[in-house]
Amino acid sequence: AADDAIYNLVHVGEPQGKDNADFRYYFQRDGFGPVNPLHDIPLYADKDKKILNMVCEIPRWTNAKLELKTSDPLAPIVQDIKKKKKRYVHNVYPYKGYIWNYGCFPQTWEDSNSVHMETGALGDGDPLDVCEIGRDAATVGQVIQVKVLGVLGMIDEGEMDWKVIVVNVRDPLASRMHDIDDLYRVLPGLLHATFSWFRTYKVPDGKPFNVFAFREQVQPAL
Repeated sequence: AADDAIYNLVHVGEPQGKDNADFRYYFQRDGFGPVNPLHDIPLYADKDKKILNMVCEIPRWTNAKLELKTSDPLAPIVQDIKKKKKRYVHNVYPYKGYIWNYGCFPQTWEDSNSVHMETGALGDGDPLDVCEIGRDAATVGQVIQVKVLGVLGMIDEGEMDWKVIVVNVRDPLASRMHDIDDLYRVLPGLLHATFSWFRTYKVPDGKPFNVFAFREQVQPAL
């Protein structure tokens, strides 16, 4: 089983915090050297127990839009740039930055040539997005062992953009949550906040509200 302790990051470039800095975080695995997180980190930490590896790109309560640059060699984590400016998400009241640990599943891909039957939307061409809801704020590049609780189907500017809701298996509440019904019971309000956040987070940039598939129902993990 893969463990987060075997992966570490190498920071290249100016210290984070300088807005014009060009920084990158590369992944290394102990005893192996540099690795590509998208291809070299296994999706499953324990397949029999349905425990998966998640790569955290954006820690909870932070605003910088960090992501794996999948088109670059070794797919480092970088800050997304649009119109020559680094991207940050606004604080949409009452939230501060991202409200979960946000990242992706390695070895996954949303096919931009495939039309989803329910929504008629194409995939966004990125790895599958993950929202980890445990109590601890993760760190950039942390590899977290998680279990899936459900999935939210967002349509972002016409593209299908799945958001998988997961919990860190080491979280104190993880043993009480196995599906979406448990999440409503154990952490009431969290899914409402999740829909609210995804619906509105681009509005301060002049974009329309995002919409959701499946009549805004979170789909079960199955």
